[in-house]
Amino acid sequence: MLLAGNILFAHTINYRLEKAPTHEAVWFYLKMGISHIIPLGLDHILFVVGLCLLSPKVKILMWQATAFTVAHSITLALSMKNIIVMPPAVVEPIIALSIVFVAVENLLLTQLKPWRIAIVFMFGLIHGMGFASALNEVGLPRNKFFTSIFSFNAGVELGQITVITLVALLIFLPFAKQVWYRKFVVYPLSILIALIAAYWAVERIMEL
Repeated sequence: MLLAGNILFAHTINYRLEKAPTHEAVWFYLKMGISHIIPLGLDHILFVVGLCLLSPKVKILMWQATAFTVAHSITLALSMKNIIVMPPAVVEPIIALSIVFVAVENLLLTQLKPWRIAIVFMFGLIHGMGFASALNEVGLPRNKFFTSIFSFNAGVELGQITVITLVALLIFLPFAKQVWYRKFVVYPLSILIALIAAYWAVERIMEL
């Protein structure tokens, strides 16, 4: 936290962008949000792909994506205001474990269950703290706090929409209607995602 005058700031301050025009700050954080998913956020990409694999139905995907988006938006803002604080050393292993959970559940479920929405929401809260940690490394301008948060979050959403679109084009459209879709697409991809994320979880826990 930084003290400026009589005002307490919970986040790192980006002094350069405080003096820049608003549109420059918007563009800067929008690009940062996109790049935090593509190409830098492989763990977040695998989580989104895992959400997609449960079912190719748009309604099911939208329920999960909405729960995840709302949740990470909440904790992103609250973490930057220092209202909710969790160290990256704790957040990162949980993010990896959340990917394992979603991937394993894809092997067990064939349709959306109410608890899946609740669990995705809770994991979204954790992912939001991960986004906040990355954002805090760059900092936010005090006079453009909410504009910058909104722009970064919009960039994250554009990145996620891009991932979902690619999954639709590369997986859903060519394979989803095939009778072997779950056996030869969902199962192998979910197992691969689970193994990668489990490796990350162990690696991150060992670093604690």
